[in-house]
Amino acid sequence: MRSKSQSGALREVTMAGGAPRPDDDYDYLFKVVIIGDSGVGKSNLLSRFTRNEFHLDSKSTIGVEFATRSIQHDGKIIKAQIWDTAGQERYRAITSAYYRGAVGALLVYDISKRLTFENVERWLKELRTHADPSIVVMLVGNKCDLKHLQAVLTDDAKSFAEQNNLAFIETSALDSTNVDIAFETILIEIYRIVTRKTLEAGGDGPKPADNTQKIVLNKETGGGRKKGCC
Repeated sequence: MRSKSQSGALREVTMAGGAPRPDDDYDYLFKVVIIGDSGVGKSNLLSRFTRNEFHLDSKSTIGVEFATRSIQHDGKIIKAQIWDTAGQERYRAITSAYYRGAVGALLVYDISKRLTFENVERWLKELRTHADPSIVVMLVGNKCDLKHLQAVLTDDAKSFAEQNNLAFIETSALDSTNVDIAFETILIEIYRIVTRKTLEAGGDGPKPADNTQKIVLNKETGGGRKKGCC
């Protein structure tokens, strides 16, 4: 049997023959970064998705942290390596290393703080400068549980997303609203791009090998088990 979380995300899969498929067994590994101003809830989005936890007294991230979680789609196990970093300017020196190898990004603002939305354009510009040009980006309006304090209209955010070719969703790490959907949507879109490129190349992707293969979205690529990587 398959063992899943409440959201349906994969924790363990049974292989043919009845042997359990452990969490470190996967078909694709994608690096996703979370960016945005300090205090918008990036760390709680990460902890809610990967550990189903939320901390009201969460402190600002210092440096970088990452966590992983796997989902199942199209008969494949897709493992996300999700990176979270501080939004403060003083930590900007880590920028290049943080974005390196990322194939997806959540660009987060706080719906109750207008300035965090106004800074989204700057974050997007930085992302476009340092990340792969074909990186999949989703604009995330977090803290939608604070609708009574809403300072950013949903229509304004949708308009910005459309103008910049971004996906868009509003979430709440506090009550879990749309958190799983946000991460799963971006992972599935990355998977679709990777598999489409493989088909365009006219093959099934590289054969399993001992070395790790980097996923690059704007080149022909594919993946065998444990071969797609950040």
